[in-house]
Amino acid sequence: MTDQLKKYLFEDRSVRVQAVRLTDTWKAVRANHEYPPAITHLLGELVAASTLLAANIKFDGSLVLQIQGDGPIALLVVECRSDLSLRATVKMREGHDVPVDGNMQSLLNPGGNGRFIVVLDPQRKAPGQQAYQGIVPLEGDTVAEALQHYMKASEQLDTQLWLAADDEHAAGLLIQRLPVHGGEQAPLLSEQAAAETWERAGTLAATLKRDELLQVEIDTLIHRLYWEETLVAFDPLPVSWHCPCTRERVANMLRSLGEAEVQDIVAEHGQVDVTCDFCGKPYRFDAVDCAALFTPATPAADSESPTVH
Repeated sequence: MTDQLKKYLFEDRSVRVQAVRLTDTWKAVRANHEYPPAITHLLGELVAASTLLAANIKFDGSLVLQIQGDGPIALLVVECRSDLSLRATVKMREGHDVPVDGNMQSLLNPGGNGRFIVVLDPQRKAPGQQAYQGIVPLEGDTVAEALQHYMKASEQLDTQLWLAADDEHAAGLLIQRLPVHGGEQAPLLSEQAAAETWERAGTLAATLKRDELLQVEIDTLIHRLYWEETLVAFDPLPVSWHCPCTRERVANMLRSLGEAEVQDIVAEHGQVDVTCDFCGKPYRFDAVDCAALFTPATPAADSESPTVH
């Protein structure tokens, strides 16, 4: 496993520590896109954050982090599934220059209309069930600050994040204060003792430098920060790139556009070309393919209809 997320607990079970450092997965995210450095840094931080948060959610489905804005970047989006496989992309707004020293506010929120959106999408929905969606204004200059604002606004557990990305790595550290009673907690821990552990964990994590987060292996990094503490370590979890796009999914998308619109595209261009925003894979539908999209299939004996996920 080249890319891993690792979890630790303080000995009194009052603070969770998680760290991730991505190399191959991050290169796969960037393989089909050339982003300016400022955008690379933002997207990489969101990718690292998605794995740290998805690892805390015990459900079968996807965590989607979206930042929508009114600046040069229209949308940053990362989808991380419960097995920590992920995909990510950026949508730029035409006619906007990307400043070299741009931060999250200047790139996404110059007009104050930016939003941070968290979506929890179950793999198997009950009838009538919708994905959960939480939306807050885009506050802070970094992805970490925006996420911490979201966690506070949605009354989540106290959480602090440190995120970084460059051309080679995307990395992050998360510390989270756990309830004193229940779950993984020591049942006799006092509120005061838990508060002291939380303060100590945050103070030590605040000494972390960006270059350390990007360049130092996780176990070494955690030892540097918490060498005086006793931590319980858990088995590492693999993180990987995954894009579920298929020709059938693209075909269903074209069907949703309607026959008239698809035929208009064919009339103008001779075919329909679709490129996946995430992995860059091209799909081509010629005139015959497009006509077949709207031709009812003849049922075959003993055949099963394909299931679209």
